[in-house]
Amino acid sequence: MARSTGKDAQALFSSLRAAYAATPTSLKIIDLYVGFAVFTALIQVVYMAIVGSFPFNSFLSGVLSCIGTAVLAVCLRIQVNKENKEFKDLPPERAFADFVLCNLVLHLVIMNFLG
Repeated sequence: MARSTGKDAQALFSSLRAAYAATPTSLKIIDLYVGFAVFTALIQVVYMAIVGSFPFNSFLSGVLSCIGTAVLAVCLRIQVNKENKEFKDLPPERAFADFVLCNLVLHLVIMNFLG
């Protein structure tokens, strides 16, 4: 089995960077939103590890809200992507309306879980 070298990793990252450069701006914005949601969930987990989890319902609600929003944003990205042949007949406005409605339902459930 051949060993990977630093040049292989560098070639991989440069090819990924070149492929991502061709990504439309709308998908890059959705990617930033997903990254922000995951980062916010990680910050909440770190805060809970440092300070404690006294209102555990609040901690779970916050983390599940962030992760649920990230999952719904990934679904939006899949539906809006023009290269995805499975959703070619779905207009982007419909995909965004589904995203907003599902986020509304998710956050209603989260608010109910808070008590």
